[in-house]
Amino acid sequence: MGGTEVDRVFAQMRHKLGKLMPEFELWAKAELVCQIRALKEKRGAVILGHNYMEPALYHFVPDFTGDSLELSRQAAATDKEIIVFCGVVFMAETAKILSPDKTVLVPSQQAGCSLAASITAEDVRQLRRLFPKVPVVSYVNTYAEVKAESDICCTSGNAAAVVRSLGADKVIFLPDEYLARNVAKETGKHIIFPVKTAAGLRRPDSALDYQMIGWGGRCEVHELFTVRDIEVVRAQFPDVVVLAHPECRPEVVEAADFSGSTSAMIRYVQQTTAPRYLLLTECSMGDNIVAENPDKELLRLCSHRCPHMGQITLEMTRASLEHLQFVVDVPEEIRARARRAVDRMLAVR
Repeated sequence: MGGTEVDRVFAQMRHKLGKLMPEFELWAKAELVCQIRALKEKRGAVILGHNYMEPALYHFVPDFTGDSLELSRQAAATDKEIIVFCGVVFMAETAKILSPDKTVLVPSQQAGCSLAASITAEDVRQLRRLFPKVPVVSYVNTYAEVKAESDICCTSGNAAAVVRSLGADKVIFLPDEYLARNVAKETGKHIIFPVKTAAGLRRPDSALDYQMIGWGGRCEVHELFTVRDIEVVRAQFPDVVVLAHPECRPEVVEAADFSGSTSAMIRYVQQTTAPRYLLLTECSMGDNIVAENPDKELLRLCSHRCPHMGQITLEMTRASLEHLQFVVDVPEEIRARARRAVDRMLAVR
């Protein structure tokens, strides 16, 4: 790789990320970025970068950055035959659902998700038997087999609108417990949770009056934030603006000034005139927002990093393009049914 191009990329990285990492690390990452860009051109690929990617990868590698569903839609609209999704496996599955004729790669097969892994297709089928004729709403943070068993999908940003769009007396909402509780509060619904036993699922004893059935899945990062975290920061910085992801506990969302998807939080920070802000979500996203908004002060509670997103590195992205690994496939029967659930969500206004 020619030194001139590496020098140019290094200079750009030092300008944007110089406050986040030392120069020797930037040099090594600049070399990797140049190698990835060359391989991307050779393969004719499009690279997607989720908001939780580490800064050097997020700012200098992807063609598109953002939330997982929107990234998949953007990739589907390109003429590129290879999609490299720098995100976790369920996100790459969504790209395959929307682009069945394209080759979709994920840099690490170990990039899972505690939330997506909390529910299976069989769990959904059991819920349907327990609550017959009740429509199923599945968060996009699920695997394709769960989407395929659902009536409609939702994102963290449009979850309440999707629930309202059904006009149903009762709704099954999967799999995030806290997102479900937050949506139930926003839509004025009483929520219950099925009881898991050795024999399967059963209705809770208090299931007489309910409008929403939830599930016990949680994001292992967002569930760590507490109201105490907010109180400690507010005591020292009374003018701080607190932003919480809807996957946080309901009491945390209630104590925050704003709750929204990762993209909504990014827009909020860009537009706010607040002197400082606190971001309750994955740490790498905080680094990425700092790089984009150097004039604004981010107060950090940065002990919570997603171990699954951390599997996606510059080295793994380079290897993915070099060896065309790891291919994500979704069986057509599952893909087609999952696509219907996604398309139904996209029709909600």
